[in-house]
Amino acid sequence: MELIILCFIAVYVIVYRKNKGQKVYRFIIDQASSLYERYAPYSYKSVSQKAKELKQEYTPRQYTIQVIIFAGGGFIISWLYFYNIVISIVYCLIAISFIPYLAYLRYKKIYSEFIFEQIQVYTTNTIMEFAVTESFVKALEGVYSSGVLEDPVSTDVKHMIDLSYQNGSIDEAVEYMNNKYDFYMVRNMHQLFLQVTKEGSKNAAKESLENMLLDIDTLVEGVYTDRMNRDTFHKSFLQYGIMLYLLVMLVQYMLGVDTYISLLESMVYVKILLHIIIAVNSYFLISGEKYYNENVGAE
Repeated sequence: MELIILCFIAVYVIVYRKNKGQKVYRFIIDQASSLYERYAPYSYKSVSQKAKELKQEYTPRQYTIQVIIFAGGGFIISWLYFYNIVISIVYCLIAISFIPYLAYLRYKKIYSEFIFEQIQVYTTNTIMEFAVTESFVKALEGVYSSGVLEDPVSTDVKHMIDLSYQNGSIDEAVEYMNNKYDFYMVRNMHQLFLQVTKEGSKNAAKESLENMLLDIDTLVEGVYTDRMNRDTFHKSFLQYGIMLYLLVMLVQYMLGVDTYISLLESMVYVKILLHIIIAVNSYFLISGEKYYNENVGAE
């Protein structure tokens, strides 16, 4: 134990001497961010960049608070399980290592919410433009030039326009957008535009377009209701997950702390079982977080 403490002190002193005049915690955060940015997957970079543009990215202060909470929580919970400071330090480091993944899940949620809102704007405005121009490509040009869309949807709409002029038909452009944004309101709208363009049934399509706008409104209302329900469930889920960790306190209360510690010292399989319990509870919580932050706006 003394050796571990000395190692931490040595690392701190070396960093301080090499970066005198700069706060050590700031240096560590900057170096960790630089390293992670260099080797992070492209998907992480994309969603984190969009979160930054939307001003919803975590600040260094928020990351520091998370590190303190996760480290403290990991230490306290593992101490209550094993009463071993070395094991507790290991669990502290493991808990901290999950922070980037949880940040990625949060950024992914922000990104998917943004994309869904952009798709809603795209479909609604394209339908209204089409009702005036009676041309799919002209409708796309009107939506693109209006500036209501943001990247990456804006760039994809521009690509659709280019494909339409390049090929002389909208088939490839529609297929491109359907594959990029797999929402049924996108596919239904494109299918209707294909029928109107190829069959020329513009008068019959007017009522269908109006009904489609109503369907989009209903879908959006349902998605926002689902988000509120998810938020409520998420809070209860986290409370339940934390309570699962603390069930060991009930066991200690029933057995007595001294008896519990003697079991830890005399029976190796008890420690193994406790490690498994922590791993299962952690997997349960992480899976729940993954579900909460994914499929936002999915239909």
